[in-house]
Amino acid sequence: MSFDEMWGQARSAATARQHSSMRLNQLPASGGGGSSDYTVTSPDLKAVGNEAQELFHAFEVDAFHAGATTDTASTSLADDGFKTGSALWTAWDTWRSQAEALLSACAHIHNHLEDTNATHAKREELLATNLSVEKLDKHFK
Repeated sequence: MSFDEMWGQARSAATARQHSSMRLNQLPASGGGGSSDYTVTSPDLKAVGNEAQELFHAFEVDAFHAGATTDTASTSLADDGFKTGSALWTAWDTWRSQAEALLSACAHIHNHLEDTNATHAKREELLATNLSVEKLDKHFK
């Protein structure tokens, strides 16, 4: 088999897979029931969100305890003419900025996952209700 023939077969197979993957829930073209491959489990989301929240609280306590002492030391060193004072303050300022970014990210992850969990539950309830109403409507037509 030549390269062109093999390439043509590979393209045909890829095109066929692409078209079948565009169908909702991977249903066959003839229709019928199927199950979704999209799943969200509340325990998984809650566990990740809780870990982010725990990291936030633990890090919030530990990240800034040396701030006042570092500021005093850097000011004292700078006042005495040591360049180490400004370098120490720069290091502290960089640490503080990065710690705040990490805390913000943890809070964002926790809040986003809680919102995702709640939104998903509401949408599932709405879908179940709408499907039940559609089934009832079929009997009254």
